[in-house]
Amino acid sequence: MSDQINISTRSFNMSQIKGKNTKPEILVRKFLFSKGLRYRLNSRNLPGKPDIVLAKYNTVIFVNGCFWHGHAGCKYFTIPKTRTEWWREKINKNMERDKKVIKELNERGWIVNTIWQCELKVKNKEKALNDLLINILKYQ
Repeated sequence: MSDQINISTRSFNMSQIKGKNTKPEILVRKFLFSKGLRYRLNSRNLPGKPDIVLAKYNTVIFVNGCFWHGHAGCKYFTIPKTRTEWWREKINKNMERDKKVIKELNERGWIVNTIWQCELKVKNKEKALNDLLINILKYQ
């Protein structure tokens, strides 16, 4: 099956996908700030440039998109029907890089939390954010 839109339109659409300051990321940041937690963003000094760094708690948070990071068992993670092998390879590389980064951060003594895009949907959001807060504060 061929692509339904032309190459320049597809290129523009893909260029609009953000890597920083995404809606799920902003939602998590606003929640943490409202609970009195202060943080840094995208620290270049740490492996994987975590989305949120809570130095006081020695904790980092990755806010992952289900599609881009291969969230197993999630309805938002499906391999596209076109260029299937290419996408499978790309997402597998992302997943392997995520595992490597988490291992490196753990070896440096950081506590790593990952929150998925699907967990921040309306019906799950409150529970997911409260669980994240509990997870951060239990190591204080």
